[in-house]
Amino acid sequence: MTEVADTEVASFPMTRTCPFSPPAEYRTMREEAPVSQVELPTGQRAWVVTRLDDVRTMLTDPRLSSDRRNPNFPMIVPGQRRRPDFKASLITMDAPEHGQARREVVGEFTVRRMKALQPRIQEIVDERIDAMLAGPPGADLVRALSLPVPSLVICELLGVPYRDHDFFQARTAKLLNRHTPADERGEAFDELLDYLDQLVTGKEKAPTEDDLLGRQVLRQRAQDAEDHDGLVSLAFLLLVAGHETTANMISLGTLALLENPDQLAIIKNDPSRTLDAVEELLRYFTIAETATSRVAVEDIEIGGVLVKAGEGVITLGNAANRDPAAFEAPDTLDFERGARHHVAFGFGAHQCLGQNLARMELQIVFDTLFARIPGLRLAAKVADLPFKDDATIYGLHELPVTW
Repeated sequence: MTEVADTEVASFPMTRTCPFSPPAEYRTMREEAPVSQVELPTGQRAWVVTRLDDVRTMLTDPRLSSDRRNPNFPMIVPGQRRRPDFKASLITMDAPEHGQARREVVGEFTVRRMKALQPRIQEIVDERIDAMLAGPPGADLVRALSLPVPSLVICELLGVPYRDHDFFQARTAKLLNRHTPADERGEAFDELLDYLDQLVTGKEKAPTEDDLLGRQVLRQRAQDAEDHDGLVSLAFLLLVAGHETTANMISLGTLALLENPDQLAIIKNDPSRTLDAVEELLRYFTIAETATSRVAVEDIEIGGVLVKAGEGVITLGNAANRDPAAFEAPDTLDFERGARHHVAFGFGAHQCLGQNLARMELQIVFDTLFARIPGLRLAAKVADLPFKDDATIYGLHELPVTW
């Protein structure tokens, strides 16, 4: 077991030099010091974990807590705050509270329930592509397809009026941008939380069974366990995570397919391979690289390094998903790989609830987009594209395409 001396450490997060690869420093850390200390923009020090086996072990160890109320929890963004009435959400809970809360909602995201949504998702994708094809050739794919599809899907799933999508997307963008000033971040948080508070209040007054929030209200009443603040917190988590992550994967995935025509040909020739392609794209980009931070509540050894109680730990998912010990030629996009043991959706008890939905949306979008617009191509150089290097969820601000 190794203890690291109190010496100068690297600043984190680090900057990508290639839009298709994690920062180069991650490779060096993974090879030379797979559990390394860094300094965060908040002034805190934390450990970063870069190897897949260590990440998977870390995410299943109860000595590492997800509770962001812990003053030592590693915060990437300065100025983050919590309102007293914002109840802990699933991603911030530990056992046994987490297990109970997850069981109450996990039935909403089963493969069977997601399959039932498939025709409606297909309809939404077709409608958006119809709108693209109705005009002259050319569009910003982010605005035309990537954002509307998951936004419409999550709105219908939760029972959120889609007419409000500009409101919540604008505020989500501020929350996910690392450089948003603290006062603007707080205002965006308050406005979005107040909006969802009013939405849940409306569901409580007239609950229906055709959306998730309405069903949760009815379930709570049947159990005599009404929890308004808990539903607001759940709605916040699902709304933000349910559209932003998938939207960015649609944009990045489309770009990768256009830049790798040999891989695109695989799914064009055999759509049964698209799910394999989706898994590889998820591994390749790992857009939520630091979504699974923890704080040690006991001393713990990770990768041969002693992490003391009270120290923060950050998983670098995109470094772990490029680990050559787990994936052969990890920097190559390879739809033949068949590797489903990536950690793009996290791992363990906190693994992403909506992963089945995300996979289905991506599969439908890629199959439909390239079948209906086979001549799709970039309308700008990759070097000129505006990537979200300033965001906690990686993606593209715009993706100009033509056909």
